[in-house]
Amino acid sequence: MKTIKRLGFILVLTAMAIGCNTSKITSSWKAENTTLQKYNRILVLCLTREADRRIQENMENHLVGDLKDLGYTAISSLGEYGPKTFEQMDETTAIAKLKNSGIDAVITIVLLDKKKERKYIPGNIYATPYGYYFSSLWGYRTTLYHRIYEPGYYVTNTKFFWESNLYDMSTQKLVYSVQTQSFDSDNSESMGHEYGRKIVKNMVKQQVLKNPE
Repeated sequence: MKTIKRLGFILVLTAMAIGCNTSKITSSWKAENTTLQKYNRILVLCLTREADRRIQENMENHLVGDLKDLGYTAISSLGEYGPKTFEQMDETTAIAKLKNSGIDAVITIVLLDKKKERKYIPGNIYATPYGYYFSSLWGYRTTLYHRIYEPGYYVTNTKFFWESNLYDMSTQKLVYSVQTQSFDSDNSESMGHEYGRKIVKNMVKQQVLKNPE
């Protein structure tokens, strides 16, 4: 009985661990006739509200790190230029500034929307993801009794809707776009980490980026 309950608890923890992936790509697009490029210097530019500055910092830094792991020279807009450098610039001035800095590609990260979701968590922890497996009738009855009568609780998570675009500075054209949903439990560090890995992996898969020689 105890062994089976322990097994159920382990299965619950396993399911929770699998569910810890906080980001998923919902769609991606690549321009026609796009060829693999070896960009020399990529700028990562995250656009968020000022209240989300910490999120901006984590999203930029992690994507920069993942691009560097791939072999690219990448820089954070926040770290390189500060939070308000481009606010008072027109397009011509901003583009000239980037080109003078040797930037030949820009990857934007835009927080399109975020919504709060409320989810009910049952009180009984021995319910496995696949049902209730017990060798005795009374064990089954006891577990179901607690499942029904023990109060659960509500948790509130925030769902973030992101869009990232890759622009080639030589043509000023959009090369690649990807839409992503992220679930964050008050940890923008882990969200940024997972987001960066997924975006870079997808760009390589879509043959937008390649390993520099």
